[in-house]
Amino acid sequence: MKFAEPFEYRQVNAGGITINVAHAGSGRPLLLLHGYPQNHLMWHKVALELAGEFHVICCDLRGYGDSDKPDSDSEHLAYSKRQMAVDMVAVMGAFGHEQFSVVGHDRGARVAHRLCLDFPDRVDRACVMDIAPTLHMFEHTDQNFATGYYHWFFLIQPDGLPEHMIGLDPDYYLREKLRRWSAPGAEFDPGAVADYIRCFSAPETIHASCEDYRAAATVDLDHDRADRDAGRKVVCPLLVLWGKKGFVNRTYDVLSVWRDYGSNVQGKALECGHFLPEEAPEPVIDELRRFMTA
Repeated sequence: MKFAEPFEYRQVNAGGITINVAHAGSGRPLLLLHGYPQNHLMWHKVALELAGEFHVICCDLRGYGDSDKPDSDSEHLAYSKRQMAVDMVAVMGAFGHEQFSVVGHDRGARVAHRLCLDFPDRVDRACVMDIAPTLHMFEHTDQNFATGYYHWFFLIQPDGLPEHMIGLDPDYYLREKLRRWSAPGAEFDPGAVADYIRCFSAPETIHASCEDYRAAATVDLDHDRADRDAGRKVVCPLLVLWGKKGFVNRTYDVLSVWRDYGSNVQGKALECGHFLPEEAPEPVIDELRRFMTA
């Protein structure tokens, strides 16, 4: 499955690795970043509508989809959110966009958060979907969090353990993630799901996605603590959206938490589970239009 016209596909060199990109439109630049265990197609219900007003650029993050899966090291630096943010700046620069807005869901939201911190002159507005900040979540770990987000602790295990176990049946694993994290009765486009499975079934994708989570539990926390110690926050307007029927809503006072990490935060819960762009596309489109054109 691919995005329909007018979207075009392009392989962008982002400092030595290739990022898979679908883009359309000619308005203000708007970068859309997917989450785990998906790829850029998770925006298929949202991107076409927004392309009438924005230059919409949907990327597969490094390690996911049809983007490159570079080798990592013992410090997992290749999959730090800082490196992923550098990738996205390079992609946007390849399209001639020195300043842009960014919307991220799940892992993509964590990349968007890092973009705002490391490149405040490049990001004019940002939206994060269905996350609390990584540092806050790890520092407030309890049995409830460890149960609901067991995958955070499973995927970081060393020596290929999660890679081997997921690799035995990646189709089942991915479909179960979609089912368990969405609201009861949620339906996903079969073509999109088939493409998620196509990409995620590759051993190199499974490994890269584990490296993403290993980085989140190590080097990303170092970067986040350094920002906190220095008093750095997100300074651009930040929209936070989350699913009313999901774990984040049940567990956190979402806006209160994010106001510790950003100076200009607004947001709300939508009637859905974790996968906002697929479960509640029309409210997502409405909220993004309102926020991005305010």
